[in-house]
Amino acid sequence: MLRILLFLLTNVAIMVVISIVFQVLGIEGMLMENGVDLNLQALLVMSAIIGFSGSFISLLMSKWLAKRGMRVQVIDPQNPQNDAERWLYSTVQRQAQQANIGMPEVGVFDSADPNAFATGANKNKALVAVSTGLLRSMRKEEVEAVLAHEVSHVANGDMVTMALIQGVVNTFVVFLSRLVGFFVDRVILKNERGLGIGYFISSIVAQIVLGILATTIVMWFSRRREYRADAGGAQLAGRGNMIAALRRLQQGAGESELPEQIAAFGIHGSKGGLKALFMSHPPLEQRIAALESSPISR
Repeated sequence: MLRILLFLLTNVAIMVVISIVFQVLGIEGMLMENGVDLNLQALLVMSAIIGFSGSFISLLMSKWLAKRGMRVQVIDPQNPQNDAERWLYSTVQRQAQQANIGMPEVGVFDSADPNAFATGANKNKALVAVSTGLLRSMRKEEVEAVLAHEVSHVANGDMVTMALIQGVVNTFVVFLSRLVGFFVDRVILKNERGLGIGYFISSIVAQIVLGILATTIVMWFSRRREYRADAGGAQLAGRGNMIAALRRLQQGAGESELPEQIAAFGIHGSKGGLKALFMSHPPLEQRIAALESSPISR
């Protein structure tokens, strides 16, 4: 709740700054001179409703969608099907206790891609799942490190944080694109009757451009969050095991097969190249280097 309140206060603070900037630059007066009696506060509220609604709906449905989208087989703690399931559940249980969070659901999904993910709207009711490809390609201590990485995501509240960041940037994409539309339609094209074609075209173009820029901001936060989860995984499972797990991924990981909605919470993402600004995960070599230079003792 505190995190949500802080993000709402951030929105308000940015709104105040925008109002001051508009007044200093004379943009608000220019809009009024051209017949645009714009209530910035009302526009921001509308933009926030649009921007946050999608993020929160995705967050609330994330676990349900992940289970069905990846066909996750959730382990029944009372009746594990084999020793591997029993070990997976007990390992996550121990790590969750160490991280001081509620016991997540633990599951396995069928995929040759060596990957894992964590999701859920509540850190005490999350889901941690690993792929069959990861279980086949890694030693036990490496799988333990991957599980610790995902438990750290849950303990850090990364799912909620990413939803809030996405909501904030969505809000200002909607807000600024509407302002651009009003400015082009009334100030540049001098339209005096309602909202003209200039408003709709320019606001759509602005929303596309600003949306691309906003994605780079969200992905930057996502990459920073990965380093923190690696550090948490190293504390729970040992730095050597965490580094070994990342090296194993470096050898065998290709493009992530996780759906877009949960790809940011996997253990690895897509490779770089021209996509570097839009990567949810830093390159594996950079993550390994960060762990090797960290002060973690284990």
